[in-house]
Amino acid sequence: MNFCSHCGSDRLRFDIPAGDNRPRYWCPECHTIHYQNPRLVVGTVPVWGDRILLCRRSIEPRKGYWTLPAGYMENGETLQEGAARESWEEACATVDIKDMYTVFNLPHIYQVYVFFLGELEEGRFDVGDESSEVDLFRQDQIPWDELAFPTINRTLKYYFRDRETGDFPVRVQDIQPMKK
Repeated sequence: MNFCSHCGSDRLRFDIPAGDNRPRYWCPECHTIHYQNPRLVVGTVPVWGDRILLCRRSIEPRKGYWTLPAGYMENGETLQEGAARESWEEACATVDIKDMYTVFNLPHIYQVYVFFLGELEEGRFDVGDESSEVDLFRQDQIPWDELAFPTINRTLKYYFRDRETGDFPVRVQDIQPMKK
């Protein structure tokens, strides 16, 4: 950060502002603190019968890998609205949003993922702006080695395990960085 977005000063500091407990960018001219907060990623587990809708990413990161429809939440929308919007943008799919299902904290990359269970309305979908391919998969067809992110892998494994019992508890977990 080079300039204060409040007053335009180029004298920003990065240390602990008075009355705070952690380093932050702040402006000594107007005393505005520039908070940086985690990004919320919202998505769905779109179900149609015994199949799940997956999207092959056409953008980085992880271009060419499969994912559940998900993306960054926008200002002015609820978690559920964001999840529904992302399903439409990535898969041209209208999803009836059900219960919250998984929440993953990824503090090392400043993200929190929230997935909702959902039902694909009328089984309709198509390739969206950020996908190169979209398809429905039964459990034995999931391209496990081609999933884009650990959050997707975990959510799908939980879903197929929970489907056997019909009990879908909300899971909240931390995901640590992959060791090199």
